[in-house]
Amino acid sequence: MKAAIFEKPGLENLKIKHDVEQPKITDHDVLIRVKVAGVNPIDHFVVSGTRPIKPIPHIPGAETSGVIEEAGLHVTSLEKGDRVIVHNKVFDGICDMCLSGNDMLCRNGGLIGVATNGGFAEYITVPEKNVFKIPNEMQWELAASLPVTTLTPYHALKEAALKVNESLVIFGASGNTGMMAIQFGKKMGAKVIAVSKDDWVKDFGADYIIGEYDRVVEKINELTQGKMADVVLNSLGVQTWENSFASVGLNGRLVTFGGLTGADVKLNIQSLYSKQVKLIGSTGGTRKEITELIDMSKELKTRVWKKFTLDEAKEALEALFDKERDGRILLDISNSS
Repeated sequence: MKAAIFEKPGLENLKIKHDVEQPKITDHDVLIRVKVAGVNPIDHFVVSGTRPIKPIPHIPGAETSGVIEEAGLHVTSLEKGDRVIVHNKVFDGICDMCLSGNDMLCRNGGLIGVATNGGFAEYITVPEKNVFKIPNEMQWELAASLPVTTLTPYHALKEAALKVNESLVIFGASGNTGMMAIQFGKKMGAKVIAVSKDDWVKDFGADYIIGEYDRVVEKINELTQGKMADVVLNSLGVQTWENSFASVGLNGRLVTFGGLTGADVKLNIQSLYSKQVKLIGSTGGTRKEITELIDMSKELKTRVWKKFTLDEAKEALEALFDKERDGRILLDISNSS
């Protein structure tokens, strides 16, 4: 089969090969013909060598959608031709975290595309328990955005227990997860303040947009009549940390799941306890939450900036950091020659 694959770290070492062995299924696996794969920062980290991976040679790709090509002997919920998405968490199902419903925190787990080969290929094999059917009317662009880009902020805002009439500030609002967080904020009944220079986030439900980055805290103070935010979502890391923390109001919550601009931040402990701020780390999401997203998928949308072919996987990864990027980047693998 055709796949984007590398034997040693570095974007320059990512090659497109046509003779990669097609993965084989076991009795509890399915073989998926990949349609569209999402391109995420984690894929860049994997190829560039900042994340430990296996196996080697390695196929990246953490966000996958496609069609069932073959089902194992003991697979009961899926059959050939089903349109599906892949939950990208590797989990054993027997540790205390898995048994409590937190499979994304599996003590013996990992990520598909990191701890296993991923979806930047014509075919991928995954266990039945990781695969979810999607409606026939769902666009592939949204389908390829559900497993990571959509699930991550949804789980994060649930962890933050966002409530009706609360104020939510989203840093990185026009990014992959940001545009989805705006939609969830509105569905949860919050007043959504988007920190972004892109006016199109208004179309995703933002009540207010702050494009003056040097006046973010001041603007939030004005919009909340001095109360500041009940919940702040920071998916970017150190670059927006100071403004994020300063934007949290009394008894507020700051939830984070990304460190794209750096992970080491300074924290004023006195300010933390005197304002009684809750710091919440969040990662991925649960299988149950994926089913919830599928159920509400008709009410969700995404914005695509560019689609690349599988042959252009390297260019797609490089484009993640293009200053002109204005939406999602996807690999249209089904239309790759």
